[in-house]
Amino acid sequence: MGRVPEELFTRRLLAPSILSADFAELGAEIDRVLDSGVRLLHVDVMDGHFVPNITLGPPSVAAVSERIHARGAYIDAHLMISDPDRYVEDFARVGVDALSVHVEVCPHLHRTLSRIRELGLAAGVAINPATDLSALGEALLFCDYVLVMSVNPGFGGQSFIPESLDKVRRLSELAPPKVAIEVDGGVSAANIVRLAEAGVRWFVAGSSVFSGGHPRREAERLQDLLGETPVRP
Repeated sequence: MGRVPEELFTRRLLAPSILSADFAELGAEIDRVLDSGVRLLHVDVMDGHFVPNITLGPPSVAAVSERIHARGAYIDAHLMISDPDRYVEDFARVGVDALSVHVEVCPHLHRTLSRIRELGLAAGVAINPATDLSALGEALLFCDYVLVMSVNPGFGGQSFIPESLDKVRRLSELAPPKVAIEVDGGVSAANIVRLAEAGVRWFVAGSSVFSGGHPRREAERLQDLLGETPVRP
């Protein structure tokens, strides 16, 4: 397993997505959610090819990684890009702790996951809403977590796809107990408890944390709904 401590794979963790933060004051926004006791921050990486948007790259992660690690938190990066193998080492170099790649674009997924682990990171497999769980196949034996997309990847602020709940339930029956299930897309106070009951352990939340102007308060609210007791200053 990667630099993310093993015990965090068994806990219910809120992972605020900094894509939805106010980039004019990104450092302060990060501090606000970390003040809520958050241990995991999510970074969405998009290339304008696999998904119709372009977002953060290694330099952006490098700019905030020291700040995040100094607070005892970890970086979970989601590569929504067509050729993730070209960039795995770059993201490891700038301080990412967990890295997920899409099953839809990795023809040699075992090799990709193995390389991520060799670099000391936790290895994740992401799967799109219309991709059947059977596509994961043997990859469940070689990853640390599975990221279930509950919206079509590419943009923040989308509505949760209701069928994702059943997909998570089915995945929780297929995945080895050590593999954490993460969900990304439309996660909010309206569905986070049901997702937890279905087997999700990591909850990516962007708009529901940052869009209201009070990210610490919203992060605390979601963590309270999960029944976790975050360490707050």
